[in-house]
Amino acid sequence: MATPNPSFTTAVRAFDDAAIAEAARLIGEGQCAAIPTETVYGLAADATNGEAVARIYEAKGRPSFNPLIVHVPTIDAAQQIATFDEAAEKLAAAFWPGPLTLVLPRRADCPIAGLATAGLDTIAIRVPAHPAMQALLKASDKPLAAPSANASGRISPTRAEHVLATLCGHIPLIVDAGPTSHGLESTIVAAMGGTIRLLRPGPISAEEIERVAGLALSSSETGNIEAPGQLESHYAPEKPLRLNAADALAGEWLIGFGDVVGDATLSGSSDLVEAAATLFERLHQAEASERPRIAVAPIPENGLGAAINDRLRRAAA
Repeated sequence: MATPNPSFTTAVRAFDDAAIAEAARLIGEGQCAAIPTETVYGLAADATNGEAVARIYEAKGRPSFNPLIVHVPTIDAAQQIATFDEAAEKLAAAFWPGPLTLVLPRRADCPIAGLATAGLDTIAIRVPAHPAMQALLKASDKPLAAPSANASGRISPTRAEHVLATLCGHIPLIVDAGPTSHGLESTIVAAMGGTIRLLRPGPISAEEIERVAGLALSSSETGNIEAPGQLESHYAPEKPLRLNAADALAGEWLIGFGDVVGDATLSGSSDLVEAAATLFERLHQAEASERPRIAVAPIPENGLGAAINDRLRRAAA
């Protein structure tokens, strides 16, 4: 990660009208601001301003071929920048606002900066539900590119202090609205040409996607980076991570689940919703511990477990 920029003093302000006004002012000046969504904290900037988008990449140290999710306040706003087929319209109607990102063809007159889409002909777009992000979208009156507010490849932030841990000195403002509700990045689905493909598991399951779209998910493998979170190594702590651990080995901080208690647990009752919400919080706790390695108990692959295991496999890569 780059050395903090001494020109930035990173302020943390509680979510209120004044904090949103300040965040909107910064975004209007081409700067970034960290803001919570219902999934994780995002690093928001004007998606129509190439220089502002570049500041996101600079702050995160993010590879330029990895596209960003663009957030808009309504379905109508999304339809101004992307083309929706029937399946995409069904998914948007059912799950927006909420933790679903759709990868769709860009409209010919799409104003989004090419850097935000990594030069692709498609765009990753979402209508978020969190009141803080909705307030910022309305106050800034711009579509906002907003990847997770952390250094690229590091553990995703579910609290303001997680943002501060890796971006202090890199961004001017963090709006603090407490912990996020889902604690797991959005489900990403490519919906084009009458087909749907799951690009990243998330809070909305594959089964829900298929039921609403009325289509079976086809293979997600194209060999190309189409959306955030497709790099092999992602969401990674700086310590080695061992998966499917029933017990801790010497020097390991164990994250438990169900009957595996550990130093802390994702869910003692084997509740996958609770596990998803606490996943990154537990990874942050493990990384902050004095032990040199991390272990995680087995997580079932059903439902949200598929999304949790996807994050863990990338964190361990």
